[in-house]
Amino acid sequence: MDVLINVLVALHIIGIASLLGGFLTQMKAMGTGTARFSPAMLHGALTMLVTGVALVGLNQADDQSVNNLKVGIKLAILVVILGIVYVKRDEERADKGLFAAVGGLTMANIFIATLWT
Repeated sequence: MDVLINVLVALHIIGIASLLGGFLTQMKAMGTGTARFSPAMLHGALTMLVTGVALVGLNQADDQSVNNLKVGIKLAILVVILGIVYVKRDEERADKGLFAAVGGLTMANIFIATLWT
């Protein structure tokens, strides 16, 4: 069970890297108003959702404690990110505010995951 949980944690980190990397690579374009939501951002958010739900289930099945409030807040933030990226994925240009919101929410999710103990 531990090996499976560790593999899912690694995949979860890859998902966050894809989402944040897609944002960071387009920050210069955001300044000029030509940024767009890349497929990597959508796939990263979906990867985070699937692996996060699986991690919670496996941790509970393994009788490990799960902070449901923390998981709920992280899930709510991720659903907002996923909704924005999914709806705006085909547009040629992303609104600066929405694009910045996705980056900010992504970083907030990272800080919640690492600093909330």
